Amino acid sequence: MADGGLIAALASRIKSGTPVFAAWCGLPEPLVAESLVRAGFDTAVFDMQHGTYDFAAALRGIDAVALAGKPAMVRIPVGDFALASQLFDAGAAAVVAPMINSVADATAFAAFAKFPPMGERSWGPHRAMALSGLQPQAYLAQANAIHLAIAMIETREALAALDDILAVPGIDGVLVGPSDLSIALSHGEKLDPGSADVDAALTHIVARAKAHGKFAALFTLSGAKAREMAGRGYALCSIATDQILLRAAAQAELAAARP
Repeated sequence: MADGGLIAALASRIKSGTPVFAAWCGLPEPLVAESLVRAGFDTAVFDMQHGTYDFAAALRGIDAVALAGKPAMVRIPVGDFALASQLFDAGAAAVVAPMINSVADATAFAAFAKFPPMGERSWGPHRAMALSGLQPQAYLAQANAIHLAIAMIETREALAALDDILAVPGIDGVLVGPSDLSIALSHGEKLDPGSADVDAALTHIVARAKAHGKFAALFTLSGAKAREMAGRGYALCSIATDQILLRAAAQAELAAARP
């Protein structure tokens, strides 16, 4: 593995152009995430916004997926940018910040995600150095490149400011929340992540990300959709959620068992 160990593996895979498929985890049991990455997912996303992960559970989750040889990602609550520093210290390879609607939001997030001179993250990588396999000076030199700060694009305001958000130093990529985006684009009238308006926005977002030399990621509800969007240039796609996958597997097996 390249310098930077598990932490660098995610950034390296994205840079290589190989699609990354993520397990989106809201159930606060790290063994679930570990099982999913052992089943073949490239990374796990621990959801502290809409899932039931807190910091302690996320910390255990990072270690659990590391035990399976995979990097971890965490979505923080809205506006809790200081938590990004703590999660990077704990060994997260990427932090996703929801509702980044402006340059000011993106700049505040990047400040906590990156070391000087790019940001203002303070020193204390208690787990990150172990998972990176780097010594302190080497970790400091590489941390800003191997830890990914990902801004969520899910509102009209974010779309309008997209180029400016992508231009912020320290923002490595964007992740689209298609459900919230569909609500925003329909002025709150409908939840339709598969709408034509959302699809057009998805084409625009991935094109602008590439123009800025950055990557686009997307939450999807199925493997088929993830494959389609990877083909359209999305570097990272989640596939459903842990609860959705568990429910679907249970329903399929019960349907097979019952007459």
